[in-house]
Amino acid sequence: MSKNLVILESPSKAKTIRKILGSTYKIEACIGHVRDLPKSQFGVDVEQDYEPKYITIRGKGDILANLRKQAKSAKKVYLATDPDREGEAISWHLVHALKLDEKNTERITFNEITKSAVKKAMKEARQIDMDLVDAQQARRVLDRIVGYRISPLLWRKVKKGTSAGRVQSVVLKLVCDREEEIEQFIPEEYWTLEVNLGTKGGKLTARYNAGDNNKVELKTEAQVNEIIAKLKKSDFAVREIKQGTRRKKPPVPFTTSTLHQEAGKLFGYATSRTMRVAQQLYEGVDIAGEGTVGLVSYIRTDSPRISDEAYEDAVSHITEKFGKEYLPEERPQYKSKGRTQDAHEAIRPTSAARSPDSIKKSLTGEQFKLYKLIWERFIGSQMTEAIYDTLAIKISAGDTTLRSSGSVLKFDGYLAVYSKNEDSEKDVSIPPLKEGEKLSAKEYLPAQHFTQPPPRFSEGTMVRTMEDLGIGRPGTFAQTITTIQNRGYVTKEARVLYPTELGEIINEIMLEHFADIVDAEFTARMESDLDKVEFGEMEWKNIMRDFYPSFAEKIAVAEEKIGDIEIKDEVTEIICEQCGKNMVIKFGRFGKFLACPGFPDCRNAKPILEEAGVGCPKCEGQVVIKKSKKGRVYYGCDKYPDCDFISWNLPTGAPCPDCGEYLVEKGRKKRVIACSACKYAVEAPERDD
Repeated sequence: MSKNLVILESPSKAKTIRKILGSTYKIEACIGHVRDLPKSQFGVDVEQDYEPKYITIRGKGDILANLRKQAKSAKKVYLATDPDREGEAISWHLVHALKLDEKNTERITFNEITKSAVKKAMKEARQIDMDLVDAQQARRVLDRIVGYRISPLLWRKVKKGTSAGRVQSVVLKLVCDREEEIEQFIPEEYWTLEVNLGTKGGKLTARYNAGDNNKVELKTEAQVNEIIAKLKKSDFAVREIKQGTRRKKPPVPFTTSTLHQEAGKLFGYATSRTMRVAQQLYEGVDIAGEGTVGLVSYIRTDSPRISDEAYEDAVSHITEKFGKEYLPEERPQYKSKGRTQDAHEAIRPTSAARSPDSIKKSLTGEQFKLYKLIWERFIGSQMTEAIYDTLAIKISAGDTTLRSSGSVLKFDGYLAVYSKNEDSEKDVSIPPLKEGEKLSAKEYLPAQHFTQPPPRFSEGTMVRTMEDLGIGRPGTFAQTITTIQNRGYVTKEARVLYPTELGEIINEIMLEHFADIVDAEFTARMESDLDKVEFGEMEWKNIMRDFYPSFAEKIAVAEEKIGDIEIKDEVTEIICEQCGKNMVIKFGRFGKFLACPGFPDCRNAKPILEEAGVGCPKCEGQVVIKKSKKGRVYYGCDKYPDCDFISWNLPTGAPCPDCGEYLVEKGRKKRVIACSACKYAVEAPERDD
């Protein structure tokens, strides 16, 4: 008796579905994409209205042969690839690659791999949505046009193997721009002043604030000392007491972007690791006593909404475990940012009753941590606000005003479940006070500060920035960030992203010749057009018709300007100790290095120790330019390991006028001379050259 055939991408997902549908269905996996544009050719016929040329992906022949055999004998074929543009496109490619009878083939999608969701999907089987397919085709063809037209230029300009991508080039520019901003930053001094005061009931700390409405910025120590001297001559008294209530809203359920941010912040997970573990939770984990179960809903989403069934599930759990007082009077409503695809719910557990601790023994350590985070965030999002009692105090000291405030948690609300370090607050109590009560100054606490440059991007903050700017989509965030690291354009150290020398060179070329490609607004408009295709508001080839003609002109101009440039190996005076030839300077993934020209017979290579033209601040040696293992330029002493001097910035050879430590030069476009130890910094003088 013939069975129904269900085709999915993943074998692990197939295992979960097999358990749900039973023996009347044959479950097979296509292992991802089966057709794509050819790697060895451009694959897009611009003369024939940008028609793409698809070929079977190498290595998929046996898989497709088996699927054709299964489909021939199947009663009906169901295509159950992921519920997004890419999944829709995979199903469409399967129809063509397997030559399926469209009358006997249907598409099913489910937001979670549970029995009820899969059974419901089977009842709601439909035809392939060509708007979704076309949106994915438009993205793929657009990326191919950009990548395969610009990359050959980069090969000639920089080195073979370099490439440019439509979204990755924008992300690289963001990293480079932030690094330049940090290097050019000149810190500014400012001060704060707090006063420890004695009261009848205890102590409190008040902050200096001149006048009732205007806060005076304290710039110098002399200014602060003048205020302290004035306060010492004044009487302190409570002028005003305001009691109030502050409500703190629960967090929004996770989207792909916010999950990346929280997993990175709390666990230090890279975006690729977060998606790998989340995919495991979505596709199914073998749970003791239950078998293989999908634990979370679909993980590529930009929407915070949840279904009615999921909401009722959360309400039931909250009522049972915490009580009705933890349920808000009205159902929480969370709005998406801007125009989202809103194709899926927020990331949530498939069952609120399946608490993290109850299944901990069945999960790996990283699976448990991520599932616990998702579960707690979802339950907390459906609970009441946290309520704090607040107290705001104004204190008079002559014609000067000081302020003090405190808050105490009155009702924990969602904090009973989701109280992560970044969300929790310590109670700040204030002793009993009365208006007009006299106070005594016990201690003056002036503090010097300096303004700080914007922080470098972590993977999580980069994802948030990409989402805010409208570049990329939930399914591409992690892949884009991983790509620029794999290609050596960006390196990650101490969880933050730095551009490498190679990345800065690629970025400069893109800025010079393809400014619109690296423009965030331009890329965001492209994403908006792709959304229009998905919503049936635009024909997909119109994107190419609008984009390609002007892009082709830029390519032609760039070909004329840089097409004949050939970077030849620079011969040095350094002799290869293995074969006696003069070594040459090569440009690798992380920048320049010395190599023997006798390759492959002689494979000798070593880093370049280029002198920086300045003496070592710690010894009699010379500062040389080096590269870290991840490709980041730094400066060290040529006497290493006898001298351990190291700096990420070039020393100038001059001492700091404030503290005597060595000065360094920062910035590529706008240079800054700054102290390596204190906050001294000035704009660098123009070079004679």
